[in-house]
This record gives sequence, structure tokens and C-alpha cells, in this order.
Amino acid sequence: MIDTAAKPGQTEVWITGIGLATSLGEGLDANWAALQEKRINVDEKGFAPYIVHPLMPVTFDSQIPKKGDQRQMEAWQRIGTYAAGLALDSAGIKGNKDILSKIDMVVAAGGGERDLNVDTGVLTAEAKGANAPGFLNERLMSDLRPTLFLAQLSNLLAGNIAIVHGLGGTSRTFMGEEVAGADAARIALARIASGESDIALVGGSHNGERKDLMVLYEFGDFNLKDKFAPVWARKDHAGFALGSAGAFLVLESKAHAQARGAKPFARLSSVVADLARRKQPGDMAATLEQLWAKLPKREGKGAIITGATGAEPATSEERSFLKAHADFPVRSTGTMFGHTMETQFPLGIALAALSISRGALFPPNDSTGTEIEMQGAPTQIVVVGAGHWRGEGMALVEAVG
Repeated sequence: MIDTAAKPGQTEVWITGIGLATSLGEGLDANWAALQEKRINVDEKGFAPYIVHPLMPVTFDSQIPKKGDQRQMEAWQRIGTYAAGLALDSAGIKGNKDILSKIDMVVAAGGGERDLNVDTGVLTAEAKGANAPGFLNERLMSDLRPTLFLAQLSNLLAGNIAIVHGLGGTSRTFMGEEVAGADAARIALARIASGESDIALVGGSHNGERKDLMVLYEFGDFNLKDKFAPVWARKDHAGFALGSAGAFLVLESKAHAQARGAKPFARLSSVVADLARRKQPGDMAATLEQLWAKLPKREGKGAIITGATGAEPATSEERSFLKAHADFPVRSTGTMFGHTMETQFPLGIALAALSISRGALFPPNDSTGTEIEMQGAPTQIVVVGAGHWRGEGMALVEAVG
């Protein structure tokens, strides 16, 4: 088990910037309004029989002004680079060369997108037969763009963020589906808390509107099919609905933020992560309990924001864990935003910080009674990020002083 928690003598870490581009909208106000109105944006026909939460239309030019930069990115990179720009704007450091030259970046990214047109062309030609020797190599060399090596490399997202927004500090990219987001937050928090870094941009992006991903996850029978239902209502109709989203945070030491007059949304107190074997029923729930015990003492008015996927048996195990903490109102990001894989955990932290800063937990959007109303303003929110297949993470987000 790996944990990062505030220790005596270590600095407080504030969340001073949040960037969101999701299926509910772009920016904090649009997403908050959609949550308040219990709006859900799903597409049941475009990728039938699979359910998808598509990205709301955004004007990429506002954060990625050069058309050439946009053209060489696939959708997941445009979403991430756009959301990163929103986070820098939110923190008040967009264009600040002095700060951007030293800001660290920790990104959670999956395998880059494939060029489906090229793949389809190659497979069609192969099916017709009578191809000359070397045909496949020639097509791959001539048809794929320079940014593609069968699929786009995961660290290209961080590279494009650095190029477009002028970041000059260190860069780390984590892969590994949901737990990659937890590790990105954990490492960024640890570096700032220990004094190795003053400020960091951390987050991820995901394009859920990819037919190749739907084929991949169908092999494991993970996709939600035919009709949308809230996460907690999927036990007899299990599966996740992929979602498109970018979520980035600016994490900053208290001293660094105060020196430039920045105000925090909340503070990130702890991030813990583990990898349950999941060989026996109850393994995942037990691991979540161990992570819960690792968090600093919880005082004040609390809640839980979970990235529960809807896939089984992971969601049933997570429900068992939540029942043991029934005094904490629960919200599931999977219902409103879909399952955003690497972005799941940063999205949860972003929503926790946003809820704390606005003095209210957004209302439940659930027909099963798992989610209940919360009275009063939350001062602590635990973010739970359990993988559909492997990996568990947890974070504690708290009000500042």
C-alpha cells in the first residue's frame, strides 16, 4: 500500500486551479449548473448498442490557438490540452512565464488513439488479398502521421500541454487506467508536501467516443449496452458507459500560493493507493477499508465522491464498502459523466474541491436511494477511485482553515 499524507513539518498543499471539459460542459460554472439541474448527456444511438457520454461542443481555439497544433492531436489530446489551459486560467497563471517555466506536470494518460481510417484501409486491402510483399509496412509508413506509432504515444499529451501553454518544469506520465490518475495526484502531492516542488499541474483526459476502445472493453464484457441507467441501478444490467472528459488541477504549496495572492478552492491532504488481488469476494472492499484507515483523522462534515464504474463485481464490492460508511452522503461521477478511466480520479478531486468552495455538495442523481441529500456545507470529502478491473485509490480533500 502506498500513501501520501501530510506529516509534521510538511507544507500544506492547496488546490488553486481547476479545469473541466466534460460531457456536461466546459468550465466550472457550466458543470456546476448541470449538476444542480441533474442533467445527464448520453448518446444511446451513435455507438449502439453501447452507451457513451459525449463531450459537449467546445471551442478549442480559445486554449489551442494554432490550427496546426490542433491538427496533429487526436481528440484525447485536444481535450486534455484544453482542460489544462482552463486550469491554468483558473489559477491565474496562464501566460505567467516565470511560474510556467518551473511548474511541474504529472499526467495520467491511456494508450493513444489509433487512426481507424488507416486500420480499416489496411484490413480491407488484406481481406481482398493479392498484396505485394511489404504492403503492410509501406501503408504504415505512408499513411500514419509522424505523431503515430501504431497508436499515439501516451506522453504526447504532456508534450502538447507543455508546447501550447509554455510549461518548462519536470514532466511525468502515468499509465494504468483508473489508478494512473490516483498515482498522478499522489506523486504531485508528495513532491509539493516535501518541498521538492512549489506548484504542479496534474490531471488527465479521455476520449470515450472511440470504437476501438468499445471493441477492447467488449472482450471483457465491460460495456453498458442498450439503455442508460444510473451506476447504482446497473447490478442486473452491468457495465460502464465510457465518457469523454478532461480534468486538470493546479496544486500549490500554501506559501507559494500566498506569496502570489492566490486563493484556494480547497486543500489536498492525502492520497493513498493500492492494488487488491481481487481473487476472492471481498478483497476489493477490504482494500478500500485499509485505504480509508490510512487517511488522516476525519473531522467535520464529510461526504464521499466515488468513481464507481457500474462494472461488476467491482461496483457491488464498492457498494459494500460504502454501506459501512453510511453516515457519509455519496455521489457517483459515473452516473453524470460516464466512466472516464484515467481521468476518473482527478475529476473526483476537482468536484470535491468545487463542492467545498461553493459550500454545498451537488444533489444526488440516483433512483435507488444509495445517494441521499446532504444538509449544510461539506468541510471534508473523500474521493474514491476503484478500477473496473484492478487498482484502488483514495484522497482526502478539505476546506482551508
